[in-house]
Order: sequence, then C-alpha cells, then structure tokens
Amino acid sequence: MANLYVQSESNIRKTWLYLFFFALMVIGVGWIISFFTGGYEILFIAVFLAVFLNFFSYWYSDKIVLSMSKARLIEKKDNPELYRIVENLAITAGLPMPKVYIIEERQPNAFATGRNPQHGVVAVTRGLLEKLDRAELEAVIAHEMGHIGNRDVLLSTAVVVMVGLIVIMTDFFFRISFYGGRSSRNEGSSRLIFLAVALALAILAPLMAQLMKLALSRKREFLADASGALLTRYPEGLIKALEKISNDPSPMRKNNDATAHLYIVNPLRGQDKKKWLHKLFMTHPPIEERIAKLKSMNI
Repeated sequence: MANLYVQSESNIRKTWLYLFFFALMVIGVGWIISFFTGGYEILFIAVFLAVFLNFFSYWYSDKIVLSMSKARLIEKKDNPELYRIVENLAITAGLPMPKVYIIEERQPNAFATGRNPQHGVVAVTRGLLEKLDRAELEAVIAHEMGHIGNRDVLLSTAVVVMVGLIVIMTDFFFRISFYGGRSSRNEGSSRLIFLAVALALAILAPLMAQLMKLALSRKREFLADASGALLTRYPEGLIKALEKISNDPSPMRKNNDATAHLYIVNPLRGQDKKKWLHKLFMTHPPIEERIAKLKSMNI
C-alpha cells in the first residue's frame, strides 16, 4: 500500500495554492475597500490579516474545530477496539498513528483534521461506534485516513477561517459605504458608484468564497471515498456505512455550519436537496453519486 497516496505531494502544492488564492482574495477585498474609501491603511490591515490567518490556520485550525465539536481525546485503554482499528489502518496505509477523539453525539458521523499526517486526528461520534458493525466502522475510519493521507484536512479547516474573514470585511465595507470615504465626499455619480461597488462586493465576494469552499469539500469526499475503499479493499463496507449514516434520523446537537463540510456525511439533516440550486450549496456530494462511484471501482 506504499503507493496508496501517490498524489499527496501534488495535494500539498494544491493546498498551499488554494490558501494563497484565498489570501489574495482577502488582499483584493482590502484593496477595493481602500481604493473607494481613500484610506490605504485598510489594505495594509488586509495584507497583515491574510498572512496572519494563514499562519494561524496552519497551527491552530484543527484545535478550533475539535473544541467547537466538543471532541474528547482517548487513549487505547479507553476504547481498545476503536484504537486498534485506527492503528491497523495507519500501519497498512503507511501513515503515522493519528490521535483519536470521541464526540458524545448519537448521530453516527466522523471527521479528520490536523495540519499534516504527523499531526493527524480522527474523530468519531458515539453513535458511529454503537450503530455500525466492525467492517462499516473500519470503512469510515479508512475514509478519514484517506483525508489525512491525501493531505486535504489542512485546507478544509483553514478555509473556514479565511471565508469568515472575507465575510466580515465585505460587511464592514458595506456599512461604511453610507458614511465618510473618498467617494462619499463627492456628489452625484461618484456616490452612486461607491454604493454600487459596496453592494456588489458585499454580495459577490462572500458568495464566491463560500462556493469555492463547498466545491473543494465535495471534491475531497470523492477522493477520500476512493482512498478508503482501496485501503480496506472492501468498497461494500463504505457503501453500507454511508447508507446507514445518511439514513439515521438522529440530530447533531452541537452542529455548526462552519464545520459541517468536515464530516463524512453532512451532519445537518434534511439540508441536502436534489434541486440544482440546492446541490450548488451542498457541503457533500449526493450519497447516491458517492455510492455509484464506489460500486464502479475495480478492486
């Protein structure tokens, strides 16, 4: 299984490329605000925030996600069976043993985080341990190991912070467009242009950032499904697990829109519709599409 994650180096480059692009979006929004307000201090602040948040996301985004999810770190003595499954899959995949967390939720679900394989984390809910059999549980863990091996967990957690910053900045610009600023001191058409740009930026910049985040999330789920199936050599286990998890009616008590895209299946039940507009804003690919791709794999 040494070549299971042959694309990892490419994914590392893509991760940093995406983070760089998000940073450019932050700086670009800052430049537009500075240009129309006549105060270039905002641009300097945007550059600082883009650099700082990339650094902050690299070191601390996983800790923030685990804290938001109320995940609890366990040792081997706390749940020997779960620990052995993770340990065996890590050895098979040629990855360092990730830390294992449990989330006290009845809904069966799981996610992975960590800035690199050396600091990988696998978090599973109590419901996952109770409602899935061993083969299905192993398939879910293999899926999460796929995220770690493919090195997409850093990007998935970091974009939460970057998208949030873009939303805050554009909201700030829209609010100050009604006060002060270089254009607001002029009369007539300049004022109208200023307000039009403020409104367009307030709508389009967060929308583009959010769509990018969701598109990245959907793509990485297909890749992790394939990696997990290759790791266990048993796609049927993941197919059954996805069906059980998606059909389970238990709500996630501590759900959060910002972290929903991290889980193997969207934890916000009933929000994934089939209409094209809803699919555009889905955090995950439709379960039917994921299952169809798994069934088409020749292992």
